[in-house]
Amino acid sequence: MTGFDEGIARLPKWMLGLGLVGTGLTGQFFGLAAAAGFLLGAGGAYVNLRLIERFVDKLGRLAMADKTPPKTRGVWLLIQFLGLVTGAFVILKVTGFNIVAALCGFLALPAAVLLEILYELLTYGHS
Repeated sequence: MTGFDEGIARLPKWMLGLGLVGTGLTGQFFGLAAAAGFLLGAGGAYVNLRLIERFVDKLGRLAMADKTPPKTRGVWLLIQFLGLVTGAFVILKVTGFNIVAALCGFLALPAAVLLEILYELLTYGHS
């Protein structure tokens, strides 16, 4: 496993920690509906991470295969992403969860990436 693979493997752990801490703090300061919205947003961020990871893996395999990719794969990934966004919007509208809190929860992925960068910078072995 290379350093990049280890970093990507740690991202879900960072996201879980941020999601749990953020949900608790949001619930304490803004109430149950906001906490549920934040948790839903953090869950959406996790699904988004897995979709991006799958897309990049497929893209890498296609680049190494030296053959033209079928056009339907990109369309299918777009449909999956639009399904995720539509599902999240419907859930937020029907349940009454706080949309702003859900968007803040969705930022768990960029926050996890920043934490991973800091972790790598602080634990880098100097020679």
